[in-house]
Amino acid sequence: MRVVIAEDAAVLRELLALMLTERGHEVCAAVGDADALRAAVAEHRPDVTVVDIRMPPTHTDEGLRAAIDIRERRPGTPVLLFSQYIETRYATRLLAAGSAGVGYLLKDRVADVAEFTDALGRVAAGGTALDPEVVTQLAGAARRVDGIESLTAREHEVLQLMAQGRSNTAIGRRLEVSAGTVEKHVAAIFGKLGLPVSEDANRRVLAVLRYLGA
Repeated sequence: MRVVIAEDAAVLRELLALMLTERGHEVCAAVGDADALRAAVAEHRPDVTVVDIRMPPTHTDEGLRAAIDIRERRPGTPVLLFSQYIETRYATRLLAAGSAGVGYLLKDRVADVAEFTDALGRVAAGGTALDPEVVTQLAGAARRVDGIESLTAREHEVLQLMAQGRSNTAIGRRLEVSAGTVEKHVAAIFGKLGLPVSEDANRRVLAVLRYLGA
């Protein structure tokens, strides 16, 4: 993977670059502010971008707003937010800016390097990787949308695990049911949310966006 890193903490920025390089990935740029992030993505067009939310000059939401800009200018550009904070004000807008390739992980909840690189790979491939706590807070802040209210409690569980980027097999293990049972729940979710089969859209990602109120 070709990666751009945007992280204002110099030590963490260098550690991320070293970690990814050692695992065979190409770090095209490692920058410390939002303007440099925009420029680096425009220049290198990476496979995925790792973005800290709070960056100079105000250290509030510059990184997240830059990620939104990038997704609006180049729809589908994979972005993985990697932060200590959950920012609901703009995060749902980021998720709504495209149908695939978005992740949001919390720094203090990533268990190991393998978990991080696996999530990064899923996002680069057009999937999602959302921390469960992020999913909970975004869902709580989001508006209700047609179809969500009709889901059963088990379908809600399945959809929440889908939002975390888990496969049907992984969801089955988590809920202690067969993959076939999960597939039936997923099909029911698609039906209730009015998401027909389409070559132009990833129904799994669209269902997650609907769940988050995007």
